[in-house]
Amino acid sequence: MSGAAELVIETAGLTKRLGGRNVVNGIDLAVPRGSVFGFLGPNGSGKTTTIRILLGLAYPTSGDVRVLGESIPKASQQVLPRVGALVEGPGFYPFLSGTANLLRLDAADRFVSPATRRQRVEKALERVGLSQAAGKKVGRYSLGMKQRLGIANALLTHRDLIVLDEPTNGLDPQGTREIRHLVRSLTEEGTTVFVSSHLLAEVEQMCSHVAVLSAGSLVAQGSLDELRRAGEPRVRVTTPDAHKAHSVLSRLGMNPDDDGAPANTVTATLPASLAPNQVVRELVESGVRVDGFTTERAGLEDLFVALTGEGFDVVQ
Repeated sequence: MSGAAELVIETAGLTKRLGGRNVVNGIDLAVPRGSVFGFLGPNGSGKTTTIRILLGLAYPTSGDVRVLGESIPKASQQVLPRVGALVEGPGFYPFLSGTANLLRLDAADRFVSPATRRQRVEKALERVGLSQAAGKKVGRYSLGMKQRLGIANALLTHRDLIVLDEPTNGLDPQGTREIRHLVRSLTEEGTTVFVSSHLLAEVEQMCSHVAVLSAGSLVAQGSLDELRRAGEPRVRVTTPDAHKAHSVLSRLGMNPDDDGAPANTVTATLPASLAPNQVVRELVESGVRVDGFTTERAGLEDLFVALTGEGFDVVQ
């Protein structure tokens, strides 16, 4: 494995076998320092199992794992104090307040000063918007509030790496926007954020880099811009002669969609061998009345469905 100085998380051939099958199948992750890295895939694709291995909570069947430049699980005691995490939902004492829960959790950290404990807790609660509910028993918290409290726990001290498993689970749209802003602000402090999600819209708005997992295998990885460029561009033709336009685009080898578009609209892929003005010229010369013509890159939804063969949730 190479490039450890620039990579906060790096795996090589990471595999986890459970029940006679590979739930994580030989994946090679490369998470750049300072990124918001989206770990994307349908539910059940192996995301949480991978995260548990990264945090030393589960052992790989084979492969190598490095976090913050050190081997995991061998160096877990040295590495994990520099990592904050929210995995598989937060767990707290329901009969204690939010503040009391965080005070107990902070007291278990032998690397921090007891003298500044309350200040750290108050600051973390403020950052996730829970100051007003800090004295309320956690048993009366909503799911979204518990999720915020879990993130606050991960932020009690400065971390080089924050790992968040479905951080917007249970949050309303306003809460989701606030967590998105918070995640972005962490990178300004030098923290790398690794975010697991099955929500495409959140990943697109929050992350700088993405890896896509499908049935335990890594099917794509790179910056968000690189993945967007990987999809073939598409054209959208608005015309009263939709049937004729469909025939022209088919003749050009553009694979127009057969359904899903309005009656006066035809959409199709734009191959690299054709320029948009060539397509317009062919349409006009074939007698198609073109009221509108646009080109657009395939969205992440189209790309990921093509990669995985499965749908993703695209809204909260």
